Amino acid sequence: MRIAKTFVLIAFVVSASLVWFPLGPTTTDSMQGAMFGDPLPGLGSNDRLLFEAGKEDFNEVQEVKDGLGPLFNARGCGECHSFPTTGGSSAVSEVRFGRYVDGVFDDLAAEGGSLLQLFAIEPKCQELLPPRANRVGQRQTTPLFGAGLIEAIPDSQILLSADLQRHSVPEQAGGVHHVTSVSDRQVHVGRFGWKAQQALLLDFSGDAYLNEMGITNDLFPHENAPNGNRQLLAECDKVADPEDKARPDTGLRGIDNFTNFMRFLAPPPRGAITQRVRRGEALFDQVGCAVCHRPSYTAVSSHRVLNGQTVALYSDLLLHDVGTGDQIAQGDAGPNEFRTPPLWGLRASAPYLHDGSAATPLQAIREHGKQAESARKRFEKLSSEERDAFLDFLNSL
Repeated sequence: MRIAKTFVLIAFVVSASLVWFPLGPTTTDSMQGAMFGDPLPGLGSNDRLLFEAGKEDFNEVQEVKDGLGPLFNARGCGECHSFPTTGGSSAVSEVRFGRYVDGVFDDLAAEGGSLLQLFAIEPKCQELLPPRANRVGQRQTTPLFGAGLIEAIPDSQILLSADLQRHSVPEQAGGVHHVTSVSDRQVHVGRFGWKAQQALLLDFSGDAYLNEMGITNDLFPHENAPNGNRQLLAECDKVADPEDKARPDTGLRGIDNFTNFMRFLAPPPRGAITQRVRRGEALFDQVGCAVCHRPSYTAVSSHRVLNGQTVALYSDLLLHDVGTGDQIAQGDAGPNEFRTPPLWGLRASAPYLHDGSAATPLQAIREHGKQAESARKRFEKLSSEERDAFLDFLNSL
């Protein structure tokens, strides 16, 4: 694999000043030709087998005998990560709840919060919204294309981006979600999930297996009790924990297979790049959107297929308050903060915003306020032709 040695500086016009952000290698064409749902180009035969085995597990429908429940949101990963193909997004949402009073959020953990599981293996196990909850929000399924590349972005690059924002554009500066990994016990920069609440794909897999399907594993060994009722849990739990065990033939757990699938999943393919699209991207920079939707990072990995790749995700992976928050905190992410959503694959991930309330990119832009208000106002000042070019750029991602 050969990558360009030249490094570039992308200019962002912010207010009246010109701010420069160093980005990484200009281009690499080794990802070209991959379609939505394909493995990373160039995988060796062993890694390709791991990808295919992981994909099979990802699409598997779980049964009660496998450990499903007693509470769950889906019977398999592929039920939610399905559009435009396995590993993508969908309009399926999870429900978060809690109590928000005087600027302080309580996740009501003792009452089953902050995630409400929508289904149960028996009616008596079903969770209900606690009467004390005064905040309820929906969060859409996020796409997983290119997840291994995102994991391979060094913490130092994300931290540098945050530092540059603080010094150059403090009104748009994002926050870092520092996460202690349950798998290696180290502190990392979070990057996955709406609140950047996970840093490593193995942790992400274990968390989802438990909280979305109710299947316990080595990393998350304790079942969710219906609204915190441990006695009811004892009556409803049908399989001894942990339910996800290593398979004798491969030595891999289900969470290992999910991780392999996501790690080797190719990034979303880019649409046609016309002169109009290039004009739109220049405008995207000029109005200040690229401050938070940073065009790219560079992957650093011991794996040859990942190492050195340009990760053109259009996100800084930092937490921002752009006025679309739901007042539901998670970890160190504040009630109204969300991770900047990566824009790669945007054309295949409608609807938009965390709750799917925007049907089009234009509607999503017009919902931006607070830290993104100045950029939104500059967008609105564009001519009709310029806005069309801007939207053509977004729809090429």
